[in-house]
Amino acid sequence: MRLHSLDQLADEDFRRAAFPVCRDKIFLAHAGVTALPRSVADAVIDYTEDCTADDQEYEGVIRRINETRRIAADLIGANSREIALLGPTSLGLSLVANGLPWQAGDEVVAYLDDYPANVYPWMELERKGVRLVRLQPERPGEITPEVVARALTPQTRLVALASAHFLTGYRIDIDAIGQLVHAHGALFCLDAIQTLGAFPTRVDHVDFLSADAHKWMLGPLAAGIVYVKQAHFERLRPTLIGAWNVQSPGFITQDRVEFEDGARRYEPGVLNCAGIFGMKAALEMIGGIGLDAVSARLRELKAHLVAGLRERGLTIHGPAEGNWVHAITTCRDESRDLGSLFQFLRARGIVASCRQDRAGVTLLRFSPHFYNTREELEKVFAEIDAWSDEVPAR
Repeated sequence: MRLHSLDQLADEDFRRAAFPVCRDKIFLAHAGVTALPRSVADAVIDYTEDCTADDQEYEGVIRRINETRRIAADLIGANSREIALLGPTSLGLSLVANGLPWQAGDEVVAYLDDYPANVYPWMELERKGVRLVRLQPERPGEITPEVVARALTPQTRLVALASAHFLTGYRIDIDAIGQLVHAHGALFCLDAIQTLGAFPTRVDHVDFLSADAHKWMLGPLAAGIVYVKQAHFERLRPTLIGAWNVQSPGFITQDRVEFEDGARRYEPGVLNCAGIFGMKAALEMIGGIGLDAVSARLRELKAHLVAGLRERGLTIHGPAEGNWVHAITTCRDESRDLGSLFQFLRARGIVASCRQDRAGVTLLRFSPHFYNTREELEKVFAEIDAWSDEVPAR
């Protein structure tokens, strides 16, 4: 079964076969951990089955891993030599944080209310005398070039941002911010897990990028993409060392540490081959459809979702329209507990995400992907209406 056009999803039997979660659930939690498409699960299963008849690095495995590097590189506009196949996202971000030559007094610009995986690695640098400069946007998650510019100083060495905020869905202007950071003489590191597979995310003005496959790429857990711009290979020293990334001809330890060529230097040991093969299948599917078609579909679902939630008295937490919206749609209710709605929906096979903001306000996050339908969203609205009848506003 090969999906190469969104038009194929009009056939409900095909859609349910390609995305088995649709048979029993309405899955709207792709900003969390995705359910696997059939083709992705099959790729993982096929690999593990092959490993029962041979060793796990049988002939052809390295070739397919290198094909995955190329596909991943094409996705972000990089060279395959600049791609390490590592997950989770926090691993790649930590490799950057720990591998650069910091000096006391250096500054890293970050956003405290980003997902913690993109805050703690930079916060930990304070132990080395690095100062963490916290961005202060006017609205949650809305990191604009102007917000970044206000935080830059002569001591700024790196800006670390998420390509989209995990609660509000606000997508940053990667190119504009990257150009701004580079003009200032600093580096730009991107946590891209919330946009890869959903919206075009290029690295023309990015130095480092990390993203696991288990959200919008529709891939397995702990298989991901780490991008290091080739110009920084010598500057970013690998902090995980093993036999895979250090030259060891004939598996003999050498007198000195000399790293392998390219971004392989950041892969210390055997790779998560099953996860990588699954990620490869996922990226091939998304590439076959085309990111422009995927992102257009996500915008359509966003508009329908926002309208339906607003009609039911729910307040959208983050941008509802505009150039920088995402399918991520988070809402709050001033008078009712949305934790109750989360449980109500889950009991009826509707999978969303329950989150909270720094003030402790409960938020409900919906994150549909391209295979979700307007009909599914209408069913969600109907269940929200049923919940409202049971739990009237105060």
